Amino acid sequence: MAEANGSGDRSVAEPVTPLVEFGTAVHTGATSLDGTRGHWWSPNGGQLLFARTDFTHVRPWPTAEPAGPPVTRTALAGTPNPDVTLWLSALDGPPVPVRWSRTAFEYVVGAGWDAHGPWAVVQSRDQHTVRFLAVDPDDGRTTVLDEQRDPCWVQLVPGLPARTGSGALLAHRDLRGTRHLTLDGTRVTPTGLQLRAVLGTDGDEILFTASGDPTETHLWSYGPDFGLRQLSSGPGVHSGTSCGGTLVRVIRDAERPGGRADVLRPGAPAVAVLSYAERPVLDLHAQRLALGPRRLAARLHFPSWYRRGSGPLPVLVDSYGGAALQRVTAELDWRVLLSQWFAEQGFAVLTTDGRGTPGRGPDWEREVYGDLFGPVLDDQVTALHEAARRHPDLDLGRVAVRGWSFGGALAALAVLRRPDVFHAAVAGAGVADQRLYHAHWRERFLGHPDAFPPRYDACNLLLDAPRLTRPLLLIHGLTDTNVPAANTLRLSEALRAARVPHELLLLPGSGHQPIGSTLTGQLLDRQVRFLRRHLGIGPTHEPTGHPVRRPS
Repeated sequence: MAEANGSGDRSVAEPVTPLVEFGTAVHTGATSLDGTRGHWWSPNGGQLLFARTDFTHVRPWPTAEPAGPPVTRTALAGTPNPDVTLWLSALDGPPVPVRWSRTAFEYVVGAGWDAHGPWAVVQSRDQHTVRFLAVDPDDGRTTVLDEQRDPCWVQLVPGLPARTGSGALLAHRDLRGTRHLTLDGTRVTPTGLQLRAVLGTDGDEILFTASGDPTETHLWSYGPDFGLRQLSSGPGVHSGTSCGGTLVRVIRDAERPGGRADVLRPGAPAVAVLSYAERPVLDLHAQRLALGPRRLAARLHFPSWYRRGSGPLPVLVDSYGGAALQRVTAELDWRVLLSQWFAEQGFAVLTTDGRGTPGRGPDWEREVYGDLFGPVLDDQVTALHEAARRHPDLDLGRVAVRGWSFGGALAALAVLRRPDVFHAAVAGAGVADQRLYHAHWRERFLGHPDAFPPRYDACNLLLDAPRLTRPLLLIHGLTDTNVPAANTLRLSEALRAARVPHELLLLPGSGHQPIGSTLTGQLLDRQVRFLRRHLGIGPTHEPTGHPVRRPS
């Protein structure tokens, strides 16, 4: 800490060991709109609320990168979490601890300081209970302002809980398939409108995002004087921020990468914010679909040079499928362009958001509770067959699947458990053993592994390794800090032990997402060559005879 002119530099708290950190927290990104934070100033700048994180009891795990640190400390499923405490500092005296039942609520998933004082959001290890606490700025005592319970897990919504300018409590409630915004316990959003995030408050006016159609996200506001208003229109993923009556509105749609923004002020015309983002070199040749009885949101890409009825096309299923990410939205992002790039290599590329993905409400999300893969894989198969029924050009005798992270585990699982449907797979950075992933995220869906070992075994790809009969390419970055590379290394070892042929590509110096790095061209080329070889596809040409452009 220092004075405004840079003088008087002094510490507020200092760690006594390298395993203790001040001013950082592990899980506050779950509710924060600006990422993980660990310190929060009072509005007048006279006090500081900060986190102390102690990794002493977190088990060290060896890393896979020879040039990197020998171990990393990540709380994996079923293992001890870091010990996170909160402290208050008046800057001219010793810090005061914030007190709550830390044994019952070991996760600190949010904190902050508004006009009404400091606050914290704490969560039980089983994630069935979340409490919103008011913190006394003088002595650190806490008072429970709100408590939420759910037999599966309490969903953490960015920007919530919170308080308006007058002190009304903002929270959410999941009722009969809809995630509602609530004000002092009363629902202010209608059935069918799924709350996404609360972006902020301006006095008693609330700015938030919500979805009716899961592929679109719109900007909304609510105020006691005017009720509910929609502030955006047209297909897209909308967001924004407001203060003092000025609204900055952001739209990301299918027209341009990076989106566009405008500024709206009362009594003045909208002012567009200039964007100099370049247009992609690829044009999209895709259609959005709603497939099967569940109307699964899907996008089907074709090569730009392909003409319907001109012959069968091999299929590449390119989905994520997990709870953290939608792939089928009204937004043009790099993942959409990547799917189109694969289509230009001679595939019909199908991306599907099945059960568990965000945007369709709490019941849809919780259908994967206790079984991360079964419903997801079933939905991918259903979408594939329904897409082929509508488009007979899709060749179900040549179907590959690729994916990254959760999608990587899904790709490997697809050829392990449904070789009758999927004939080759590229699996990048997937979690093969669910015990080798972050405790907070994995235990949300499967519970503690000591309490529910059958759930973890049912999702363990290592146990399925001897069943592999289809070509499989495994890829992992050795400096991946999200999914430990041990997952892919152990799956490869299980396949070798079972004498099952497969290919393994390890990326030294690469983290969880190598796309966008200097490896991009080589990595994509390697995947395409693998898929073509094992699906029996020769070099792809446009009707004019000019070869499709390949990555450099």
